[in-house]
Amino acid sequence: MAPRAPTGSSRLSGGLLLLLWAVLGRGLCPAGAEAEGFGQDARTSPPAATFNWTAQLVEEMYVNITQKCWEFFVELMGNVSAPQLCEWKVISRPYSWLQFCLENWADRLHYNYPNALAEQYIFQSHHHYFHNCTLQHQVFDPPEDVLLAMIIAPICLIPFLVTLVIWRSKDGKAQP
Repeated sequence: MAPRAPTGSSRLSGGLLLLLWAVLGRGLCPAGAEAEGFGQDARTSPPAATFNWTAQLVEEMYVNITQKCWEFFVELMGNVSAPQLCEWKVISRPYSWLQFCLENWADRLHYNYPNALAEQYIFQSHHHYFHNCTLQHQVFDPPEDVLLAMIIAPICLIPFLVTLVIWRSKDGKAQP
């Protein structure tokens, strides 16, 4: 998947680069890049590092980072007992964290989201942890009389409200 076009500055903060370096275990300097020296008379601070990131490099970084997101999610889910796997109160934090991690890193790397890799991790989480949840907590339609009342009530109110608006708008003055 191709990276999306950057919407803001193409500069990354030093903290983000340090974090990426720690996660990926290697330097992020492009091959052949040389550090320029600054003379004492320049009176300028070194410019922030900018990179011409290729789509392949961004995709490789996203693959590595999403793998770390998945590993942390698995670790969080390891603390959840089997009977609690279908309780939203218990699993909402790890599940939301996985989604946030996938989306946040895609955004930081200017990578499209949703994407096939993120969907794969979400589907994998459902298949591995939540595949039996729908069988335990089936959702039933409301009784027919309640459903009928919920459908008929708005339909009956509409003509009444239209009549009320027309009646209140008649003030005897000519409209331009």
